[in-house]
Amino acid sequence: MPTDAAARRHARTLLGRLKKRYPTIRTELDYRSPWQLLVVTVMSAQTTDENVNKVAPALFSRWPEPADLGAANPEEVEAVIFSTGFYRQKTKSIIALSQDLLERFHGEVPRDLDELVTLRGVGRKTASVVLAEVWDLPAIAVDTHVKRVAYRLSLTDETDPTKVETDLRNLYPQKEWSGISMRYIQFGRDVCDSRKPRCWECEMVDRCRFPDKTPFPG
Repeated sequence: MPTDAAARRHARTLLGRLKKRYPTIRTELDYRSPWQLLVVTVMSAQTTDENVNKVAPALFSRWPEPADLGAANPEEVEAVIFSTGFYRQKTKSIIALSQDLLERFHGEVPRDLDELVTLRGVGRKTASVVLAEVWDLPAIAVDTHVKRVAYRLSLTDETDPTKVETDLRNLYPQKEWSGISMRYIQFGRDVCDSRKPRCWECEMVDRCRFPDKTPFPG
């Protein structure tokens, strides 16, 4: 994608409109520590934040620290997080990342993307969520919502999340990075749905290239 002055102005305009819609924004996942946010973000894959928030209190009550979860019986963890779906893989991931955190970082979540993604079960999206949400560090998390909205609004032509992230990094100044993902995610949930976008209430409709815009209902 072009990253000339016109493209950056376009990107800035879009973010400005999102800031008006969402003056302040944070993840809807409940957490009390960087480690908890790591865990619940991994658990949020292919399910809703609401589902994760329902099981997280029981999970952290029973295994309150990385050392506890790292030593947990996988079958017991699976029983607790079963309702989030893909529970076997998620259990494997959250136990493994807790073990790695203890063994290599003394139980402290590193404030560095390259270090975070060395934890088993932690990809760039999860790492970026933690960096931006907990410490307001410059990071852009690309999930299905960010990828979809960015494409429809001509911020990227890519489908690979890492390449989408690179395009967004090139379009926005670093000082804006931490505030981008959650706004695009929430906009994707509230308005820019994958199948039935609410185009009639979209403040971006004049800049959207999605061909099948949804007419006003009724």
